[in-house]
Amino acid sequence: MFVLRAAPKGVVCVLLAVSSIASPAMGQTNSLPTPPPALRAAIQDLWQKSPRIQAADARLRAAQERAKAAGRPVYTPSVQLDGENADVDRRTVGASLTLDVFDKRDARVTESDAEVRAREAASMLERRDVALEWLKAWSTTALARRQSALGRRRVALMRQFDRLAEQRFNVGDISRPERDLAGLALGEAQVQQSTLDAQELAARSALATLGGNPDGPLPELPRALPPMAGAVSPVPTIERPERRQAKAEQDRADAAVTVADRNRRPDPTLSLTGGQVRSGPRTDRVIGISVSIPIPNLASGRDQVSAARADADAAFASLRAAELRSDAVFKQTGMTYEAMRAASAGFRQGRAGAFDERADLLDRLWRSGEISTSDYLVQLKQSLDTALSSIALESQTWQAWFDFLAASGRLTEWVDGTSKDASP
Repeated sequence: MFVLRAAPKGVVCVLLAVSSIASPAMGQTNSLPTPPPALRAAIQDLWQKSPRIQAADARLRAAQERAKAAGRPVYTPSVQLDGENADVDRRTVGASLTLDVFDKRDARVTESDAEVRAREAASMLERRDVALEWLKAWSTTALARRQSALGRRRVALMRQFDRLAEQRFNVGDISRPERDLAGLALGEAQVQQSTLDAQELAARSALATLGGNPDGPLPELPRALPPMAGAVSPVPTIERPERRQAKAEQDRADAAVTVADRNRRPDPTLSLTGGQVRSGPRTDRVIGISVSIPIPNLASGRDQVSAARADADAAFASLRAAELRSDAVFKQTGMTYEAMRAASAGFRQGRAGAFDERADLLDRLWRSGEISTSDYLVQLKQSLDTALSSIALESQTWQAWFDFLAASGRLTEWVDGTSKDASP
């Protein structure tokens, strides 16, 4: 334990309080719905092709190889051959080996294993983040597609309205200003439709930057709303990927302190020499043993140890921050999702979303002369704006659901379909 490890009691109390709020009630089960097969297939294909995930997997493989290298001996033996022809002929062979007295290899293995765990957690986080970004971009694309389809319905209604207005003007049922108003409404609808089409193309382009095949058929947003937030049992804070990564980084930093401390301790080198020496007619066999050890008087390594301890303290503080942030984000996304879902459910129960029925009613009222042309256009525009807002609200609800699943640690399970009904 280092300088920052003595956490204040207040912080501990906050952590316990947040954990108790974020945890579901005892006996609550995790009953996530199964995503549409086409959606699951699209994300799994994305995981295979995403360069971000490929980079994360490559970094994980690199860490695993470094862990293998760390498990090998720190020092290797050396061999020396000596020969001399002079008054005395000398022929010797020697071998030397530096002994790992302070177990530097074990410290390096511990550090490398922690790095592997950190890379594994980072790879899981990358998969989750890529899926989350794609799902939100997909819901935006689905929203733009539905809005564009509704806009085309508006253009068709305005074109029909313009044609009928021309007929009624020719028989004297409406005035020229009303006839011109119908033509202006058609032009405005066509301009707005071009904007909606551009938004759909932009959404597809944003989806393409994440990978996958945005030009192919995309699954529609499910008509049913996602379940209530209480139906999701969150993964315990200590098991969420961001916390696991922070904990592995802390373990790696702690191990780095041990590595730095042991590296500053010099290891002895044991040498063994054997051979023969010939002087005139006499030949003698020689055997020598020597032990040498560096004197760390110029480079003691204390600064490296102090720096490693400071890094370990920073990693511990980052771990506490990750825990607090994870619980706070879970609570915030849960409340946001509940609010968005309640608004979407309330809108569905009302009459405001019945655009086609409202449009047919307005058409009949206008044909019968019960409302004027301007009233027809104003009310139709209001109905259309409400329908577009309804689509946007549902899309935002799904995006809030994806954020909530990610914050609870269940998004990857939801995509894989591996979540099970189980109490936490």
